[in-house]
Amino acid sequence: MRFATLRDGTPDGRLVTVSADGTRFATAPVATMQALMEDWDAHFPTLLAIDDYPHALAEHVVAAPLPRAWQWLDASAYPAHGALMDEVTGVKKPPVDFPLMYQGASDRFYAATDAIPFPSEDLGIDFEGEFGVIVDAVPMGISADAAMAHIRLVVQINDWSLRSLAAPEMKTGFGWVWAKPHCSMAPFAVTPDALGADWQDGRVCLDLQVDWNGERFGKANGRPMAYGFHELVARAARTRDLVAGTIIGSGTVSNENFRETGSSCIAERRGIEIVDQGAAVTQFMRFGDTVRMAGVDAAGRHPFGVIDQQVVSSQHYRP
Repeated sequence: MRFATLRDGTPDGRLVTVSADGTRFATAPVATMQALMEDWDAHFPTLLAIDDYPHALAEHVVAAPLPRAWQWLDASAYPAHGALMDEVTGVKKPPVDFPLMYQGASDRFYAATDAIPFPSEDLGIDFEGEFGVIVDAVPMGISADAAMAHIRLVVQINDWSLRSLAAPEMKTGFGWVWAKPHCSMAPFAVTPDALGADWQDGRVCLDLQVDWNGERFGKANGRPMAYGFHELVARAARTRDLVAGTIIGSGTVSNENFRETGSSCIAERRGIEIVDQGAAVTQFMRFGDTVRMAGVDAAGRHPFGVIDQQVVSSQHYRP
């Protein structure tokens, strides 16, 4: 099943169910995505029975599926990306047997077609293509196996990063604030079963096609996570309950053969250039640049829809 949130002038928008081809919608009997997540078992059977989508869906009226959330946690679950970044930066992390994760800004998620404002081109503007999940209420100390049942929806995310600010913030030992602005989300959230064979062992096994200024930049597959999403949920809930509507990201989608598949962020491309050529050649994004992201299945379908955005100056930004 597929969901979207329409802009209606309120912070949380209006929840709708969406046809399989993504072109039509029906109003949901529960007002918002957050309300659905807080009482999933009560509402989902009624939603599942909807089979008529009387309204045409216009792209510009669609918000992020969950426009604001109580909590956003992002992991680093692709070892190829992490190892390359550590090699390039010279970071020596102690070995751990659990997924790395940080807590980011969750008070706003940009819609898939929003222009994205930044104050300066000198901040190292970078996109990061990810997959993510939205959970219902998760109890503290849950096992990974039990956590799978709490994954209600799967989403696609662009985790914007400002690379010039990341290293100084990391060195403080506290974490990111400036370097991690609000994320963007593809228009549709889907139930895991809607992905069919492309949902395996808590992983989204789709190619994430990324185009920068109209040119293919990467098509890494989501399968090779070191930890599945159920394991990420269990990690997040080790010492605290997770409120319904918590979003957990995979981190930058990356494959070991990244020289062939391409990358889901500019920093990885620059890292490859440093290793292969001794210096980075690819520059970060400039105002006016565009990025397009879509998880694509073997038949060429986009289960989450498409993120298609332009970077703009905040000085001239009008939401």
